Amino acid sequence: MNPTDPPTGPPPDTDPPTGPPPGTGRRSFLAYAGTAAAAALLPPAIGAATVAAAERTVARLARDPWEQVPEILSRIRPPTFPERQFTITAYGAVGNGTTKNTRAFRAAIDACHRAGGGRVVVPRGRFLTGAIRLRSKVELHVVEGGTVLFSTDPKDYLPVVLTRWEGTECYNYSSFVYAHGECDLAITGKGTLDGQGMKGPWKSWRDPGGNALIDQAELRRMGTEGVPVAERVFGAGHHLRPNMIQFYDCRNILMQDVTILEPPMWTIHPVLCRNVTLKDVDVIGRINNSDGVDPECTSDMLITGCRFHTEDDSIAVKSGRDEDGHRVGVPSENIVVRDCVFSGRWGGVAVGSEMSGGVRNVFAEDCSINPTDFPGRYNPRHPVFIKTNKKRGGFIDGVYVRRFTGRAIDRDCIYLTTRYAGQQGERPAVIRNVTVQDMVHDGARRAINLEGLDSDPFVGVHIENCRFTNMANPNVIGFSRDLTIRKVFVNGSEVVYP
Repeated sequence: MNPTDPPTGPPPDTDPPTGPPPGTGRRSFLAYAGTAAAAALLPPAIGAATVAAAERTVARLARDPWEQVPEILSRIRPPTFPERQFTITAYGAVGNGTTKNTRAFRAAIDACHRAGGGRVVVPRGRFLTGAIRLRSKVELHVVEGGTVLFSTDPKDYLPVVLTRWEGTECYNYSSFVYAHGECDLAITGKGTLDGQGMKGPWKSWRDPGGNALIDQAELRRMGTEGVPVAERVFGAGHHLRPNMIQFYDCRNILMQDVTILEPPMWTIHPVLCRNVTLKDVDVIGRINNSDGVDPECTSDMLITGCRFHTEDDSIAVKSGRDEDGHRVGVPSENIVVRDCVFSGRWGGVAVGSEMSGGVRNVFAEDCSINPTDFPGRYNPRHPVFIKTNKKRGGFIDGVYVRRFTGRAIDRDCIYLTTRYAGQQGERPAVIRNVTVQDMVHDGARRAINLEGLDSDPFVGVHIENCRFTNMANPNVIGFSRDLTIRKVFVNGSEVVYP
């Protein structure tokens, strides 16, 4: 890849961060004003058709937000592949766990791509490799008993590629599996992808004295000051850990059935992607910052039947960090989470904190937190964790959660904060339209913690039909407008607000 190539992606989102959802043009403003006020505000040149459009918008906004989910799911279609098979052993791969098979993987994937697509098969055995680059129309299929074992040598993830690291674009080590600008991609099978994260140098980079924080600060400076992306080159001699799997500006992605072990950092990271399905995938990671899946500037994504046992958030919806996130300006939206299990160290379903491009329409239902048959190494902290600050800016607009059950977490069941990490800035910190329904949880510091700012209150938070037992501390409720709490019981006592 030529480092001078500009990053590609969908056009920037033009919604200002503080306008009414889902748009900020005249129609959305009038819809929020109400149809009667709308008619009064219309200039004479605008007639009945515009009034009718405003009325339709008002009616749509009054509906149950969950009514949007069938339409979102109708757009999420896993890719299909020709019935051609390319087994990596036919290209020289040896599954003894010590022979490096990077060239064999590349040859099989290239042959499959040139043939018009099909399935690249990893058979039984332990196949050591460096970076794998997927191409359009390729399904990487790891059979049960097969393991893709990733090298612990950083040189095996060079040359650098265009990536996004903690929300800021740069050139860095390739993720262990990487694709850029491709369509129709899959990773499937009952086998395992093992990143060997704790065996490589990655943890030492992040530990005190490991220089990762120096590179992190330098990249953030570049993003803040608008240094051209082509000049933000890290990789060899630097210490920014690669993600394990990253799809960058790709379309039509499926991950199904695989087990993913020991990433070096974030595990599954679709960036600027559309139409993504993550189904029945297990993610297990012990290294710090080993988020399970981080949809970033990604739309129309289904995460279903997955289990996350990580050292950070299980699912964290993101859209870029600070000034660089505003520069790219693409939101994450229309993300559906169903029937998942969360044993991650921090959030079950999290939004932020790198969300400067905005997030809207996240739906999560029927998930389990820290169940007895899938406990984490440490207790999780927050089943619902929505986080931003005035340095991030952007907006979080529309997070809808229902039917979560859980036990034995360290902190708060529902935690919204606009003071994340204590960082200060001048941008609005917007969290609005958050609904939690039918949550049942036993054992936590507290049920509800709304940690807002007087200057930036939460708007439209609704908590309904929930039951919390063995809560150690009282709720914290502050700086909210249009907050309702109905049929919520904490330690047997009903909480009603206002």
